[in-house]
Amino acid sequence: MSSDASVRKKGRSLPSQSFWAKTFHWLNIVSLLLMITSGLQIYNANPVFGGRGGWTFPSPFTLGGWLAGGRSWHFATMWLYSLNLLAYGLYIVLTRRWQRRFADRQDLKALKVSHNAKRKNYARHRLVYTAIIPVLVLAIASGLAMYKPAQFAWLASLFGTWQTLRTVHFITVPIVVSFAFLHSFLALKVGGLRLVRSMFLGGASRVRSATGRLSEDA
Repeated sequence: MSSDASVRKKGRSLPSQSFWAKTFHWLNIVSLLLMITSGLQIYNANPVFGGRGGWTFPSPFTLGGWLAGGRSWHFATMWLYSLNLLAYGLYIVLTRRWQRRFADRQDLKALKVSHNAKRKNYARHRLVYTAIIPVLVLAIASGLAMYKPAQFAWLASLFGTWQTLRTVHFITVPIVVSFAFLHSFLALKVGGLRLVRSMFLGGASRVRSATGRLSEDA
C-alpha cells in the first residue's frame, strides 16, 4: 500500500485529542452554560437595558429561581470557569501548543495572498482564537469588579460608572457565545465533522492540518 493511500485510510478515522484538551473543552462548555443562565437570572432582577421595567429573559433560560439563587450559581461557577481557563492557558504554554493556536504574520499573509481555501480558513480560525483572549480577560475583570466592588474598587473605577460596568460585562456574553459558534464553524471548515467530533468522542489517529503539519488536537 502506498504512503498516500495509507494517509487517506487514516484520515477516515477520528483525529486524536489529548485527555486534557477534551477535559478543558467539556468543563468550559458546562461552566459557560451555567454562567450564562445564572447571569440571565441576575439580569432579570434589574435589566441592564431599560432599568427594572426593561425586557427580561423567559424563566426556562435562567438558573437560580431568584436573584440570590442566580448570584450563588453565578459566583460559584465563576471559579470553575476562570480556573479552567487558567489551567488551559498553562497547558498550551507548557506543551507549546500556543504556536499552533494563535495568529502570526504568516496567517495575515495567507489571508492576503493565499489561494488555498483551507489555509485561509486555518488563518481565520487562529485569528478568532487570538481575538477572544482580551474579551475573556474583560469578562473576568468586569465580573470581579461587580463581585467584590469594595475590594476591587480600583478595578471598578476603570469602567467609570456602575451602569457602564454592568453593560460591558453583559456585552461580553454574546461575544463569547458568538466565538463558540464561530470556533466550531471554522473547525468544521478546517477539519470537517471528524475534527469537531474528536474533541468530544475521541479518536485513534492524527490528521494533517491545512498547513501540511500533523495536528493532534483542535
